This record gives sequence, structure tokens and C-alpha cells, in this order.
Amino acid sequence: MMSLQTLQSDVCKLHDYLPSNNLVSWTSGNISGRILGDDISHRRMVIKPSGLLFEDLTPETMCVVDIDTLENHSAYKFSSDTATHAYIYKHMPEVGGIVHTHSPYATAWAAVGKPIPCFLTAMADEFGGSIPLGDFALIGGEEIGREVVRVLEDHNSPAIIMQNHGVFTIGKTAKDAVKAAVMCEDVARTSFLAHQLGTPIPIDEDDIAKLHHRYTHVYGQ
Repeated sequence: MMSLQTLQSDVCKLHDYLPSNNLVSWTSGNISGRILGDDISHRRMVIKPSGLLFEDLTPETMCVVDIDTLENHSAYKFSSDTATHAYIYKHMPEVGGIVHTHSPYATAWAAVGKPIPCFLTAMADEFGGSIPLGDFALIGGEEIGREVVRVLEDHNSPAIIMQNHGVFTIGKTAKDAVKAAVMCEDVARTSFLAHQLGTPIPIDEDDIAKLHHRYTHVYGQ
């Protein structure tokens, strides 16, 4: 089984994907991960420290936090989104990774309070339909986490855009959640551009379901 030290290293490296894909600015955004299982490691998460530049992140700066108590076992202060991540982990036991970004196109949809509609086969593949919109919630406590769980626990999408805020994605691993964040911004951008050209053509719901099933059960090695 993976150790917490290995998870710290993996979560640290995954943060490189956020600025390289233009999903964050300065110190905003974060990734967390946990080891799925029944031992104590499952009850702890590794998350980005608060306010550090991405180029200054190292495995040692990653915070190890108890999911139930938010006790911090690290020398650095943890992210202001830690309570949100912990709430999601407590209520979605299948989730092993969470990402938060303020990626510009997806956040633009959040600013106008609109879900990202599904007009593309790639979006049907990855998200199984539209990317839903969550209600406004304040930062720092469990409020955002409650809304993420409420919306995503019965939804195909591994991504949600929070009104007036940004993107949260979930996955079985932290890498899966990063992929969802990258793809969320990609389809948000394309959907925005499509609306500038005219009225996007919708995909039939039955076809969306077939595309999503193929992608999740047949596609890949």
C-alpha cells in the first residue's frame, strides 16, 4: 500500500499540472489526496499548504491532515479549503482525490450562474452530461463541501462549478481529479467559443449515455 510520504510526493508533483494548463494564478487553487482503504492512512489527507507559490512546493511542504478532526501534522498551515476537502472525503468514501481551481473559462460560467452544457462528444465521454452548477457558499468551512456532495453524489460528472467561485473536481485518485479539472476547463472554453458562433447543437440524452458508457467501460487500456 502507498505510504503517506509517497502520497505527499505525488500530490506535490500533480500541482505542476495546474499552472501548466492555465488553471490557476499566483497561489490560488489546490489538490488533495488520500489513500483509499481501511487503515489510519484512509483517515488522513495530503493537501497543499496555504499561500505558497507553486514553484516553492516540495513534498515536505504538503500538509498531512486528519480528515475527521482537521488536526495538522505538518509545519505549514494548510489550505483554506481544507474543511471543504475533508467534508467531501467524509461523505464520499469512493473519492481519493480533490482539485480546486479558478480556471478562467469554467469560472466565467460560474460567474453568470450557468452550468456548462453538454454539446460535445468529449464532454459526454468525460462528464456524462453537463457540468452542474452549485449554489454560492462561503470559503473556509464545510459549506462548499456540503454543496459539492449534494450536487455530485448522484451525478455522473466528476466536476462542479460553484457559483461566483470556481471549480471543484473529484476522482478515485488525485490524478483522476486533476484530469477532470483540465478537461473541465477545456470544454468550458469550447462551449464558450461555440456560443459566440451561434446556437450549439445539443446531443440526445440517450447518445450522451452511450458515449459515457463507452468511454468509462470500453475506452483505454
